Amino acid sequence: MTLQPRKLSPSVSVAPQLRVEDVAVAAEYGFRAIINNRPDGESGDQPPAAEIEAAAARAGLAYRHIPAVSGSLTEGDVEAVRAALDELEGPVLAFCRSGTRSAMLWALAEADRLPPETILEAGAAAGYDLSPLRPHLEARGRSGRRG
Repeated sequence: MTLQPRKLSPSVSVAPQLRVEDVAVAAEYGFRAIINNRPDGESGDQPPAAEIEAAAARAGLAYRHIPAVSGSLTEGDVEAVRAALDELEGPVLAFCRSGTRSAMLWALAEADRLPPETILEAGAAAGYDLSPLRPHLEARGRSGRRG
């Protein structure tokens, strides 16, 4: 499988599991940073986070490992992604097994900055149904949106 990033915003794309060789391709595509949302050992066919991190270093990319358990995303996971997106120079490529978990984390991290419709439309355009997050996006937006 070749790298097929899906753009959620001008500065964030998501992808399914990266292989070590995909990291250099990501750099060629213009990405400046990678966020790995898979816990090590989630499946037998994934490379260890340390191998992806080493490949990122070789390719000159920043790297963050923010392992999030599928179906059990925590506030800590969301805040870690938000901090990474604030700190990393983009564009950023986040990945997990299918890309869905990374898209959900992006959506929740951006919920107080972007309207829910914008987030849901971006997810749909990238091929991810984020509509189950609508109540969470609306609640986060009400509690944190400035302006």
